[in-house]
Amino acid sequence: MIKKIIIIGAGLSGLLIAYRLLNKGFDIEIIEARNRVGGRIHTIKSGKATIEMGATWFTKVHHNLSALLEEFEVGYFEQFIKGKSFYETLFETPAQIIEIPEKNPSYRVSGGTFQLLEKIKKELNEVKFHLNEMVTTIDFTNEKASVVTNKKTFSSDIVISTIPQQLLVTNTIFLPKLPEQLINIGAKTHTWMQDSIKVALVYANPFWRTKNLSGTLFSTIGPVSEFYDHSNYNVDGFALCGFINAEMAMYSKKDRKNKILLHLEKIFGKDALDFIDYQETIWSEEEFTNNTKQNNFVFPHQNNGHPIFRESYYNNRLFLSGSETALQYPGYMEGAILSANEVVSRILNL
Repeated sequence: MIKKIIIIGAGLSGLLIAYRLLNKGFDIEIIEARNRVGGRIHTIKSGKATIEMGATWFTKVHHNLSALLEEFEVGYFEQFIKGKSFYETLFETPAQIIEIPEKNPSYRVSGGTFQLLEKIKKELNEVKFHLNEMVTTIDFTNEKASVVTNKKTFSSDIVISTIPQQLLVTNTIFLPKLPEQLINIGAKTHTWMQDSIKVALVYANPFWRTKNLSGTLFSTIGPVSEFYDHSNYNVDGFALCGFINAEMAMYSKKDRKNKILLHLEKIFGKDALDFIDYQETIWSEEEFTNNTKQNNFVFPHQNNGHPIFRESYYNNRLFLSGSETALQYPGYMEGAILSANEVVSRILNL
């Protein structure tokens, strides 16, 4: 008898689980609250530039991500850091000029991180996707689980949640109730990107490269905290992209943008003002990333990789996956892949 599996969340973990379980005797459907797949992987096109508003970098220690990119024939390239970089610690003094060693480079996906998700999704023709549907209730009181969304009810043998643990335990009604320990730990689990703001400026020309600058800025006084060259693999689309201080969320977009431009002009000169596009993503305002109902302060990566997330519940009918559940590299794309592979192995071994 073919078993039905409902996967909640169409991010990297959700798509990879569906792909790994193809042709294994399962009928698979994916429910996604957003109007797009990808979750916290979000690539924006601006002319020839590819801008990463979410997951971006990885290193050679992320072996599973490298292997997955090779499996789907998706290329990657080394992050540009050649030239002078800036490190700013005090208002009163100019930014220090530093050189970043190239011994342990980081990498970006050619054509944008979303290229990997597109390749995986192309293999999922037999999988039904339900976008713009938010799961509200999961009922395990009967032999078949009932997954209720804002639009319909699904019946399933197995449910796999890949959404952030904070959102799962506080925004979803479970029948019977989840174990109290899982609720408490899940509510105090940090969600990667939940307090991040990413900003990108697109330029017609990479003015920083012509000045022997890497485009890299580290600042402890903000509003920009980290900025990097974000030119594409073909070096025909140019941008600077990175993170700004989370407190900048309190300002209007116009005020926030003006403060960022003042900072970039101070560091890079007036050329920084000659941009052709400005993009920003405030992840704390993303309702399917940040739990606005939860007021508890959590430290970065708090409870990420906790063993309670790698247990199954309701007699092997509920499994938890996603980057924050991984034993290794939780909060990274590598963790999302490790978690997905582990859940697939456990289901196939049932």
